[in-house]
Amino acid sequence: MQINSQGSANTLGLFNTNNMNQLENIAEIELSYKPSIANKPIIASSYDAYLVLKEFYPQETINLQEYFIVAYLNRFNRVLGVLVLSKGGITGTLADIRLVFGTALKAAASGIIISHNHPSSNLKPSNVDLALTEKMSDAGKLLDIK
Repeated sequence: MQINSQGSANTLGLFNTNNMNQLENIAEIELSYKPSIANKPIIASSYDAYLVLKEFYPQETINLQEYFIVAYLNRFNRVLGVLVLSKGGITGTLADIRLVFGTALKAAASGIIISHNHPSSNLKPSNVDLALTEKMSDAGKLLDIK
């Protein structure tokens, strides 16, 4: 290996004061995983999912506002946690796929259950609902999250 000594690292700007200040401002990321899964429910059916998720919908506003709620599961379908992702208006709410799957990755989830309500009590999914479900399914396949 041959090193050219025509310029030092400092003269090339690799270790100047501005770069060091920028490095000091970079946030350190720490990964920790301490699941508390004792006595958490196992989802074996859609009815089980309903029983778990309904507790996270505020009964005072469920007929007024749409909510998007996600349950995160381990590989044995035990609930790791539930995220109320968004609270919207009368006719819609937002569901950011990056937040859904970012949370899934942070929780080391093997599966998710997505849900949202229709204040109108219409049980038929809209075209937007169907398209979002397909996008979520595709993202889950890519990440091996069912």
